Amino acid sequence: MRLTNYTDYSLRVLIYLASLEPSKLSNIKEIAEVYGISKNHLMKVIHELGKMGVIETIRGRNGGIRLALPPKKINIGAIIRKTEDDFHIVECFDKEHGSCIISPVCGLKHVLNKALAAYFTVLDQYTLADIVRDPSHYRMLFNFHEGS
Repeated sequence: MRLTNYTDYSLRVLIYLASLEPSKLSNIKEIAEVYGISKNHLMKVIHELGKMGVIETIRGRNGGIRLALPPKKINIGAIIRKTEDDFHIVECFDKEHGSCIISPVCGLKHVLNKALAAYFTVLDQYTLADIVRDPSHYRMLFNFHEGS
């Protein structure tokens, strides 16, 4: 299964914010520079993560963004479900637009459905805290990147 760049960027933003010292705020420019991602793409991601309630945006001169929840409360499977448009691995998964003639009898879609369920069973077992076990390691990499 392949995730969209949107989901990838969402996860990277969360990882970055989870790696910060708890009192530190970040901003779109900083995250964009560290990852080499367009600020415009990140603005959409940040907005959506804010609507989901996983990040908090603080307005004003000393504003910025930070996690709205502790990393152990942010489930990876839930984030992926919310940031992906669909999980149509094959055409027949799209009930509205699928037109495969073997769909009524095809056993492949059942196998792929089980695989997709297993995929989420694994992802649902992990939180952002599991991903960012030692924030200092991430901070070292991010600081190294900023200096290059």
